[in-house]
Amino acid sequence: MTVKFLILRFSSIGDIVLTTPVIRCLKEQVEGAEIHYAVKKQYHPLLEANPYIDRIHMLEGSLNSLILKLKEERYDYIIDLHKNLRTWIIKSRLRLLSFDFNKLNKEKWLMVNFRINRLPDIHLVDRYMDCVSEFDVHNDHKGLDYFIPGHEHVDIQTLPEAFHKGYIACVIGARHTTKKLPVEMISAFCNEINLPVILIGGPEDAENGEYISQRSFAYNACGKFSVNQSASIIKQARVIVTHDTGFMHIAAAFHKKIISVWGNTIPEFGMAPYMPHKDSKIFEVKGLKCRPCSKIGYDSCPKKHFKCMREINIRELATSVRTLFGFNDNPY
Repeated sequence: MTVKFLILRFSSIGDIVLTTPVIRCLKEQVEGAEIHYAVKKQYHPLLEANPYIDRIHMLEGSLNSLILKLKEERYDYIIDLHKNLRTWIIKSRLRLLSFDFNKLNKEKWLMVNFRINRLPDIHLVDRYMDCVSEFDVHNDHKGLDYFIPGHEHVDIQTLPEAFHKGYIACVIGARHTTKKLPVEMISAFCNEINLPVILIGGPEDAENGEYISQRSFAYNACGKFSVNQSASIIKQARVIVTHDTGFMHIAAAFHKKIISVWGNTIPEFGMAPYMPHKDSKIFEVKGLKCRPCSKIGYDSCPKKHFKCMREINIRELATSVRTLFGFNDNPY
C-alpha cells in the first residue's frame, strides 16, 4: 500500500539541506512511502539527485498553478517544514492532514530583544523530525544528506596544481552582511595560514573573492561553479571555514571538519553544524550585550561597530585551521 507524503520547504539552501533526515527516515521507515517535495525552482539542484525523493514539484510563477498540480497527486499527508503564508495557503486548499514544526519565534524574539534565553537545547533537525513522530518515524542519527549529480563532480586535478595535494575551502558569502567577516579580515586570515585556500561563494561574492585572491594565496571560485559543483569542492576539502550559511550545512552533510564563524546570529537558535566531524569548532565573540541582534541578519551593523565579527581573533582562527589541516601533510 502506497502512502503519499508531500514535504513543503521552498527555501533556502541550509534549511532545505536540514530537511534531508526527514526525507530519508520517512522513506526508509514507513512502508510504501512515496515522497514528493515542493521547492522553489532555484533550489531544485539541491534535491535533484536525492534517491529518497520520488518527485520534485517546483514553485515558479504563481502559487495557484502549483496548487492545481499538487491537487492532482492525491496525497495522504502534508509535512510542512516551512510554515509560512504560502504553505498555509497550500494546506488550506488541499485540505489534508498536515504536520508542522515549532519555529520558536517567541523564544527567538525574547532572546533578540531582551536577552532572555528560553531557547530549548534542540537542533532544527530534531524539530523537523518531531513532525513525523506520529508515523513512528525516529531519527536514525545518520546525519544530513547531500547527493551530487555525477556530471557535476569537480575533478580537483583541473584546478591549479597547488591545490592537488589538499586545500581549505573558505565560504566567504552569506545572505546578510552581519553574518560575514569583513573581506580584509578574510584576506588576513588567508595570509596567516599560508595554505591553499579555495574561496566558495555565488556570483554576488565574486568581487569580494577577487579582492581576497589578489591579496593572498587563495583561488577565487566564487561564481565560477554551480551550487552542486561548489558542494563537490567542499566535499574534497580537508577543512571548511564558513559563516552561518547554507554551505556550512552542506559541509556537515559530508561530515567535514568545520570551523564556523558566527556574527550577529548564535548557534543556540538551533542551526549549528549538525553531526559534523568531531574536531569541528565554533568561533564567536561571547559576552556582547548587543548579540544576537537578529535571528536572521542585517545589511550593516545596527550599532555601527560590528564587534561580533571584528573581534574574531584571526590568528587563533588560523592556528585552529592549520591544526585541523595537519602540519605533517602541509604541501609546502
